[in-house]
Amino acid sequence: MADVTDQTFDAEVLQSDKPVLVDFWAVWCGPCQVQGPIVEEVAAAVGDKAKVLKLNVDENPVNAQKYGIMSIPTLMVFNGGNVTKQFIGVTSKDTLLAELNK
Repeated sequence: MADVTDQTFDAEVLQSDKPVLVDFWAVWCGPCQVQGPIVEEVAAAVGDKAKVLKLNVDENPVNAQKYGIMSIPTLMVFNGGNVTKQFIGVTSKDTLLAELNK
């Protein structure tokens, strides 16, 4: 699992040839601390079939604003450069894997 920034977002997410799960989070966010290990488990489970990235909304406000992130954690699945699914709040490993494996 890797971090993505406003500078690398287009190349890493929008131009990816694989599905991408982006975890929009912040250091001070309690639920984000709960979601973090779940996202790491998802990354390990999908291997190279999909990308799993984290975007710190405090350090990267451009994409947080572009995608209307009002609550964190927000997890978005991108496919072919488009958002195909959005989850707000702590989301289970099974739910995330089911979406990435579609």
